[in-house]
Amino acid sequence: MAELPKRTLGRSGIEVTTLGFGAMELRGAPGGPEITDQQAEKVLNAVLDAGINFIDTSIDYGRSEELMGRFIAHRRSEYFLGSKCGCVPGAGMGAEHIHTAENIRAGVEQSLRRLKTDYLDLVQFHRSLTRRQFEEQGALEAALALKKAGKVRLVGVSGTLPQLAEQIDMGVFDAFQIPYSALQREHEEIIARASAAGAGIIIRGGVARGAPTDWQRAYYMLPGSSMRERWEQARLDDLLDGMNRAEFMLRFTLSNPDLDTTIVGTKDAGHLRDNIAAALKGPLPDNVLQEAKRRLAAAGSRPL
Repeated sequence: MAELPKRTLGRSGIEVTTLGFGAMELRGAPGGPEITDQQAEKVLNAVLDAGINFIDTSIDYGRSEELMGRFIAHRRSEYFLGSKCGCVPGAGMGAEHIHTAENIRAGVEQSLRRLKTDYLDLVQFHRSLTRRQFEEQGALEAALALKKAGKVRLVGVSGTLPQLAEQIDMGVFDAFQIPYSALQREHEEIIARASAAGAGIIIRGGVARGAPTDWQRAYYMLPGSSMRERWEQARLDDLLDGMNRAEFMLRFTLSNPDLDTTIVGTKDAGHLRDNIAAALKGPLPDNVLQEAKRRLAAAGSRPL
């Protein structure tokens, strides 16, 4: 099999595959669908066997960290490992986050234990905070101290507008995880700005969270409309030329020159193979990309 392309994660000098793996789908019930240990072991090892070297997880993704520790900790040298902070250990997805120095330290220490590793390559604040919120209870200071101690290599933010501009200007974050897809281009210009500042760019939602089955749901920055409405208004089916919609979405995202990696999650090894096959085809042809952007802008998917 051909090797997945890699890009350098910002100023870190670390090469990551442009297709990463998001481990949220391993969270299990009640936050997500049931997953067996055997399913988790199979898909995690398939990720590494395929050459994907970027894996993103979180404290509040249920069993995700625990399953990774059980099934791929022995392959730790093969992957760049990112997790989150600010989450409350044991609280689960959707719970309030606490940005105190104590909770940041406690969360990272728990992640290290569950993932069976001595360090995280990246710890990301799981909320897009203002500078005041990062600093007022010592959260940022604690994360940077963990970096100095070698327990984390890089510190980043899972960020969104409008706070991203201030976060970039702070000059302390090594990477930003940002929502972006053909149907959600609102962050396109701020992604370029963050990349130009030397930060690594990690895209989430690059295939619209399992599109098209979830397109009826409302998402961040799509008030009153849906993914499906944007797709149909832009008449993107006319541009597929043999691709399915998921392949088109992924290759559109990979066409962004400022992206370093895009994380796509699944618990199904077959879906993983499909994602890899699409990523290996690379970005969309430029004429298709430009026409798609023109149509999408008319349908409301454009940079802010």
